[in-house]
Amino acid sequence: MRVLFLVPGGMEAQLQVLPAAARVAEALQAQIQVACAPSAAGAWSLLPAVEKLIPFNFNASPTLADWANLLGNVREPDFQACINLASGRQVDLMLSMSHIPNRVARGGFSATDTVNPGAGWPSQAMAAFLRPLGVSLDADAFRLALPKAALEKATTQLPSGQGPALLLAPAGGTTDWPAERWQQLPELVRTKLPDLRVVHADRTAKPLERAALVASCDVVLSSDPVTTELALLAGMPLVALGRAADQLPARTGVQAAGEPGRLTQLEPAEVLRALGLG
Repeated sequence: MRVLFLVPGGMEAQLQVLPAAARVAEALQAQIQVACAPSAAGAWSLLPAVEKLIPFNFNASPTLADWANLLGNVREPDFQACINLASGRQVDLMLSMSHIPNRVARGGFSATDTVNPGAGWPSQAMAAFLRPLGVSLDADAFRLALPKAALEKATTQLPSGQGPALLLAPAGGTTDWPAERWQQLPELVRTKLPDLRVVHADRTAKPLERAALVASCDVVLSSDPVTTELALLAGMPLVALGRAADQLPARTGVQAAGEPGRLTQLEPAEVLRALGLG
């Protein structure tokens, strides 16, 4: 069985769909193909069940030739189902000309089943798209299966010592927690944990390298959306800055700190409390 996922958006959006795709592959013994932007395709390298990636940037005003090429990719394999997160007349026209019998989407005239994902953690909201296929989803049960070699390499990048490793992952920009607060925090933590090891996330690294570094640390402090998603998928203790609590799983060790869009007002004392050091 083959199932097609159409996933607009960047790396964060792709990572949020990984638990659903993994569950479909497991429950239906399905091979997964994904159409997404080339710049975000690296997220799917973390899921071995993916058979093929189809490069298609839904958000870049695709031409008629682009849609025709996507249709060719969609009609060639024998897909039994499509999970469509895109919207618009063009994608509906394309899917209506495909041979896919089961097409699940929020709406659109090509959908054979329409769903309402509702609010909450985006990865778990994907459960609505799986129900028409007879598949349940517990996104919080998903964990990245990272290669041993990648984890060993990441471990060699950690500072020496035996203390806990805290990964700092700022998003950067004017709306992020100010740079001086990020620099101040490790010293504040060391008043409680003198042997603290500080690790800095590398947003330019490949997804596998980023995921392995996240999984090699003891706790993650992140305002960077991709690092936050990787920490959730790896099952790591996490303090997510600027993320609403209802956009996170209700899991021990996962905390939100700071109001979305107002991180410049977040005090270090609140971050320390979220880290369990207040």
